[in-house]
Amino acid sequence: MSDVEVKRTESLTRQEAARRLAALAEAMENGGGHVELALGVSKLKIHVPDEIRCEMEVEVDGDEVELEVELKWSTSPEPEHKPARGRAKRAAPAST
Repeated sequence: MSDVEVKRTESLTRQEAARRLAALAEAMENGGGHVELALGVSKLKIHVPDEIRCEMEVEVDGDEVELEVELKWSTSPEPEHKPARGRAKRAAPAST
């Protein structure tokens, strides 16, 4: 169960949906870590850290297609030392 959940469903044109996604992307890139979401007549301002997890899912069920983009992050303080990400590269053998 979530501590807080705000949900709004509405019909948009493809262009309106694109503008909303572009505005979200712009805010995430240039908003200094803060994003303001319009939810009807209300606005929700949230902090987005530098590192987030992203999951994309496409589901086709008969004549209906669902594209889901999920962004997740932790609100707990980040550790002082982050472990290295990805695989370490092996150094090439030294030539003599």
